[in-house]
Amino acid sequence: MIIQILNTINDDIKQIRTDVFMKEQGFENEFDEIDEIAKFVLLFIDGKAVGTCRFFPSDIEGDAHIGRMAVRKLYRGQNLGSKIMLAAENGIRRDGFKTCSLSAQVQAKPFYESLGYVAEGEEYLDEGCPHVMMRKHL
Repeated sequence: MIIQILNTINDDIKQIRTDVFMKEQGFENEFDEIDEIAKFVLLFIDGKAVGTCRFFPSDIEGDAHIGRMAVRKLYRGQNLGSKIMLAAENGIRRDGFKTCSLSAQVQAKPFYESLGYVAEGEEYLDEGCPHVMMRKHL
């Protein structure tokens, strides 16, 4: 297993996000202007890119936002999501942030809670999918 932190989006990241969010989950607006400023975590197993997320400064002082966390379907259930999140949190710490936030799909809320994230506020819909804001102090 290899984990990289990249300063720019690449084709591997785009393909994972297209497969998971657009093809599998039906989201339409997967790529945005945040991709131009974010850093990216990319996880490889046996040379194949299988998981990713991005992180960037949020609108809250001292907080970075993690988003677009995705693991290819065939590789789920192997604790890879936790490894991606840990790499993102380490990068966020190195960049001097004290907290990190994320917008979790409600079905993934228990996963993020297991990593120490706490829900904040009410659920809301993003492209028809229930989400909740979550935060963790680093």
